[in-house]
Amino acid sequence: MSRSRARAGKPGVWGAAPVGTPPVAPSRAARTWAGVGIGVLVIAGLFLIDAFAPTFFPASLPTRAQDGLTLAVSVLIESLPFVALGVVLSIVVQVWVPPGMIERWMPRRAWARRAVLSLLGMFIPVCECGNVPFARGLLMRGFTVPDTLTFLIAAPIVNPIVIITTHQAFGFDDGILIARLLGGYAIANLIGWLYSRHPDPDGLLTDRFRETCELVVHEPGGRGRRSLAQFVIELRAVMPALVIGSALAGAVQVLIPREALLAIGSNPALSIIAMISLALVVSICSNVDAFFALSFASTFTPGSIVAFLLVGPLVDIKMLALMRTTFTTRTLAGIVIVVILSAFAIGTAVNLLA
Repeated sequence: MSRSRARAGKPGVWGAAPVGTPPVAPSRAARTWAGVGIGVLVIAGLFLIDAFAPTFFPASLPTRAQDGLTLAVSVLIESLPFVALGVVLSIVVQVWVPPGMIERWMPRRAWARRAVLSLLGMFIPVCECGNVPFARGLLMRGFTVPDTLTFLIAAPIVNPIVIITTHQAFGFDDGILIARLLGGYAIANLIGWLYSRHPDPDGLLTDRFRETCELVVHEPGGRGRRSLAQFVIELRAVMPALVIGSALAGAVQVLIPREALLAIGSNPALSIIAMISLALVVSICSNVDAFFALSFASTFTPGSIVAFLLVGPLVDIKMLALMRTTFTTRTLAGIVIVVILSAFAIGTAVNLLA
């Protein structure tokens, strides 16, 4: 992220004196205890439901807890190699690629630069989890927030492995593959354009990420030492979010009856809503989610399958937890709204044309 751009933004971003008295943010300990309290309330609620309404869930509480833990661990194990690869690629971009080398090949016009960055995922065969640390490296290198968001949203779909697996699952039937690729590319560029209109793009980043930028920029020593330091910094930032996101994904999957989603699969509009809801919950790696979606193809409409394949890689629970390490909650809320509305519109169009 460019320091000159940051200084031109709101006061206090890079250490400038703030104007007025800013609101006091809750301490990390207070946020931790708040999270613990919410977790205790949820667990207490589950015990109360199990005691007073035992037929509300088809399985017993111990069985649901075991299923949730199994799902959470599977999501974590599936994502971990891609996160590690993303961190390594981030270090390569930030430390080892000479200054100006990537920027030299980028168009000067903002819309054209975002269009090119949307296709960068073609050369980075990692899923959405690994793209988050790579995007952090682009920001540290000096790319703007809208440019980086465009890459981050497009890369999990415009990806060689994702293209191959989606083709293996669906071929060219009902235009699902084409709709996924063009839809992901269009949504990414729409988000990049929308946030390029923001009066203070650097204000979309969290304070903690700005502090990380300062640490990386001022890290002394050679490339080897800087690489090691950034590897530790990135893992410390991303791993807690990955663990929390995986736990949430496992918990939500056992708390929301999937039968309720499947019951509305034949309705053109409700099926899209159901599959979007499922995509937010299951948190499956974009490299293999097409095979998961294939199991619903006989029950759900083609447009709902496309909506699932668009929403899942971009804004599922695990991805949002990872993105929260870099972007503010308000930024993520805007991204979620744009992705869901766009996926619904694209899915509706596919249903009409299929």
